[in-house]
Amino acid sequence: MAVRSEADYRAQLRQLLPPGPAWDPDVYPVPAMVVDAAAAELARVDARAEALLSEMFPGAVRELLADWERVMGLPDACLGQGASPAERLTEIVRRFSEVGRQDARYFEDLAHRLGYPDAWVEAWRAPRFGRMRFGRVRFGGWASQFVWVMHMGTRLPGGVRFGLTRFGARFGANPNDIVECVIRRYAPAHTVVFFDYS
Repeated sequence: MAVRSEADYRAQLRQLLPPGPAWDPDVYPVPAMVVDAAAAELARVDARAEALLSEMFPGAVRELLADWERVMGLPDACLGQGASPAERLTEIVRRFSEVGRQDARYFEDLAHRLGYPDAWVEAWRAPRFGRMRFGRVRFGGWASQFVWVMHMGTRLPGGVRFGLTRFGARFGANPNDIVECVIRRYAPAHTVVFFDYS
């Protein structure tokens, strides 16, 4: 969309005036002053319309950040509210463009993105003839076909350590509640997810 300037609108409005000495700015300056004021306002409205069109895609958002957050369900209860505007914009773009899935690979990628590069999913299987061997560990019952174990691997850096924390904080604590909250939210409804940090 081409944005017209104030000079463009002024020239266009002057061409729309009828001919005659009543519209001559040297003889009667009031119509020229009205044309100048209208041209400035029309150029401002045109620029605002162009800015509104650029706000339609979340990657170019500058003014409607709060509205996009409302539409995308942010701030996220799992992630908290202490994010900078750049982090908020990144989360909006991620939610707008991401396509979720219900397979284990998606949840492994989700854990990798949240700071656990060695995470992997173990899906338990129900005992079925021909698929299980005699004496196999975790033979389980029929309910075990709905159990996932997220093996998280290495810990997220930044846990609480002696000398770097306040009185009352538990030593060895780690901010795992974020990854657990996000994975439990998006996990298939019929699954039960356990987390293994060993």
